Amino acid sequence: MKIKFHGAARTVTGSMHLLEINGSRILLECGLFQGKRNETYERNRHFPFDPSKIDAVLLSNAHIDHSGNLPNLVKQGYAGKITATRATTHLVKLMLRDSGHIQEIDIVYANKKRAKKGLPPMEPLYTLEDAEKVASHFNSVEYDTPVEIIEGVRATFMDAGHILGSAGIALDITEANRKFRVWFSGDIGRRDLPILRDPVFPMNTDYLIMESTYGDKGHRSPEMAYQELREVVQKTVARGGKVIIPAFAVGRSQELAVYLHQMIEQGEIPSVPIYVDSPLAINASQIFNEHPECMDAETLADIRKRGHAALDFKEITYTRSVEESKAINEYREPAVIISASGMAEAGRILHHLRNNIENPRNTILIVGWQAPHTLGRRLADRETKIKIFGEKFIRKAEVETIGGLSAHAGRELLVEYASAVKDQVQKVFLVHGEERGALPLKKELDMKGFKEVIYPEAQSTFEI
Repeated sequence: MKIKFHGAARTVTGSMHLLEINGSRILLECGLFQGKRNETYERNRHFPFDPSKIDAVLLSNAHIDHSGNLPNLVKQGYAGKITATRATTHLVKLMLRDSGHIQEIDIVYANKKRAKKGLPPMEPLYTLEDAEKVASHFNSVEYDTPVEIIEGVRATFMDAGHILGSAGIALDITEANRKFRVWFSGDIGRRDLPILRDPVFPMNTDYLIMESTYGDKGHRSPEMAYQELREVVQKTVARGGKVIIPAFAVGRSQELAVYLHQMIEQGEIPSVPIYVDSPLAINASQIFNEHPECMDAETLADIRKRGHAALDFKEITYTRSVEESKAINEYREPAVIISASGMAEAGRILHHLRNNIENPRNTILIVGWQAPHTLGRRLADRETKIKIFGEKFIRKAEVETIGGLSAHAGRELLVEYASAVKDQVQKVFLVHGEERGALPLKKELDMKGFKEVIYPEAQSTFEI
């Protein structure tokens, strides 16, 4: 068997690993590489293999860095099945349509700039129509249920606790009279996150391919994040302001909604309106409600007790239309507004920031990592002169940041995850991590006596 690391190798984007087994080819993930525009465009359009020669695709979760280049794979000749959990399948169909729409919009903007430079126009990376064609390829499976992928390979999807439907994938392989197990972690979640079950650790594993995103540091606990969120809402509401939260549409928006519901129900914050103002987040929330098989025991007990879905309660309003979104800014009483994008670079959040940034009663709450040069980063850095839609504003709203909401395992849990198979595993391959995350984790695992820990370069091949 050969493993070729084509994506998320020494980086955290574009997850894509090719396994060659018994003369067949299995692709673990087909993520969108995200980076500088020109590099991104070329890298995502040109695969380092022939898509028509791939026999099967396995998908660990719905995030775009794991699934976002599937439309190109199908467009360029892939004709097989894409196997994932039911919830991941449900989410990916939604997210790929959204991504296709964004690709079409982005290329219009890019081509305007190219025209000014006398350059020829470019085609979108893929279109909404291309994205919709992926749907017929999905093969939805249940957790903990082995399924034959190709002759000699059975896959079992185990809950990864990262986002709805996320999974670690155990591959039980028979090759040349030899039997062994490869475990692909996908993105590893955390314990005690709202809604989701805790991650399942690897078992009986000979070769482990695992993420290393936060191999250099731990996270603050979800309990601390809950307390910090509560304090921000309490003080903002007390001064008559709004809490404006840029949040990613899948995962983070739903976690925040659950936390705020708990606070209101327990009398920790006043019963203020909570607006979720992102079409993608709204659709994703509906999908969350339709997949109780992914929820932890506490969430299921709450659903039975309250008699309604986990993300439906009287204080929450999901605003689908542009008119409803605009009406939020006419509301003059305290409220919480959760809107995309998570780094405040696009979408309805820009309108809410524009309308609220100069009011000192309001709070802009940053709840996730912000990439350099984004509006979210400038806000997190508490800059006072802010441009939105090309218009200059003086930020008078308070800015707060809270940690502890990451859906990725931190250093301690990553070490514990690998250590679950320390006595059996022959090789550990660290992927989905930059050097600052992966190298400290590699050093830690080496010190603990793991047989071989490898941090593979992009396009490298290993035979096992």
